Amino acid sequence: MPHFSNSVKLKYVKLGYQYLVNHILTLTLIPVMAGVLIEILRLGPAEIVNLWNSLHFDLVQILCSCFFIIFVATVYFMSKPRSIYLVDYACYKPPVTCRVPFATFMEHSRLNLSNNPKSVEFQMRILERSGLGEETCLPPAIHYIPPTPTMEAARGEAEIVIFSAMDSLFKKTGLKPKDIDILIVNCSLFSPTPSLSAMVINKYKLRSNIKSFNLSGMGCSAGLISIDLARDLLQVHPNSNAVVVSTEIITPNYYQGKERAMLLPNCLFRMGGAAILLSNRRSERRRAKYRLVHVVRTHKGADDKAYRCVFEEEDKEGNVGISLSKDLMAIAGEALKSNITTIGPLVLPASEQLLFLLTLIGRKIFNPKWKPYIPDFKQAFEHFCIHAGGRAVIDELQKNLQLSAEHVEASRMTLHRFGNTSSSSLWYEMSYIEAKGRMKKGDRVWQIAFGSGFKCNSAVWKCNRTIKTPKDGPWADCIHRYPVHIPEVVKL
Repeated sequence: MPHFSNSVKLKYVKLGYQYLVNHILTLTLIPVMAGVLIEILRLGPAEIVNLWNSLHFDLVQILCSCFFIIFVATVYFMSKPRSIYLVDYACYKPPVTCRVPFATFMEHSRLNLSNNPKSVEFQMRILERSGLGEETCLPPAIHYIPPTPTMEAARGEAEIVIFSAMDSLFKKTGLKPKDIDILIVNCSLFSPTPSLSAMVINKYKLRSNIKSFNLSGMGCSAGLISIDLARDLLQVHPNSNAVVVSTEIITPNYYQGKERAMLLPNCLFRMGGAAILLSNRRSERRRAKYRLVHVVRTHKGADDKAYRCVFEEEDKEGNVGISLSKDLMAIAGEALKSNITTIGPLVLPASEQLLFLLTLIGRKIFNPKWKPYIPDFKQAFEHFCIHAGGRAVIDELQKNLQLSAEHVEASRMTLHRFGNTSSSSLWYEMSYIEAKGRMKKGDRVWQIAFGSGFKCNSAVWKCNRTIKTPKDGPWADCIHRYPVHIPEVVKL
């Protein structure tokens, strides 16, 4: 007898198992209903009339039954959460004048850190392995030698990024400023007074009764926190529109010291921002791109290591910067594990949940050394938008979730073309999938983001309609060149 794995294609066995478990209810009910129908057809007309006459209906019973059905239906529809639609979104595309090729970045590093060649060499090694391309952008103030991170320059960057994204959103959706009921702006490291949300209200002369929020200090996952906040507000404010603006202002946070842990963000973070229109209006259902299905948030801040793994502080010379811990990837892995434990039962098909449960029971009862079963999230989602925080982040999630190169293509190409744009990177990735013409009606998208604190947040979207390849957007002039091969090391 040949070996089982050689004689039977296990792929088809697994597909058969998945179909059987996922459709067990349908496969059970069909024979039962067929049997009932056959028995009814066997009865003669006279027997059917006698059976009907034997049923006695009382008026009070009928009225009570009708009232009960109406009551249950009313309670169900009243308690059912409102559907939240993503009508459209717009990403900021920096001008070519802000472009920072590798040669420019390294030249500036040598001039700014002329007294510390080891720090220059460290940045070069990071940049070689970063996964970034030659077209990422930094704000004008960072192009000066030395950089001029003034409050005026920071406000200037915020205005050009946020206002450009908002203008694009207004143009794409036909939304008028007076139609905005809720405004949420998230930017972690730049929190001026008046706030950035107030800046938007002043620019577009928004209504005086607008509900505005400004989130700061919440890291790269703040974009999904803003989506969660908008969802909660739209649940209690009917017939409303919410605009979420996600960005990170680089100008005041460019580290000018020599601590390696603080130089790392200089190599990865770049300009970017996105504006997103959410609505609970039924009239927006037909034209909306996506429907929000789930938001799951995980916070590991109770652990000291997790709390300090991304930490803003001063170095020995008084220079302020963001320090990234060596434990960052391990902490991110733990946060992801907690997050997928919560989101798994919400999205995974029954076949995957059953396998996970059986493995868990086997490890608890029979052998703790059994390898834990990693659920196949490809059964739950067609597209993955993993925060483009760095090459190591994408590599680790691809390995842990057993994803293919195509599943992480949007994340890698976003990192290559735009760099780490913090909380807005997820929307550049979504835009990449659309620009490639891959987003079809019914497709499910999983957005995963990590942020300081330490947080891991997830959002699940379902595509409302097949999306045509857009003629505008951040990828319009370069999508034909992607995907590109990204070598492990780019020699500078």
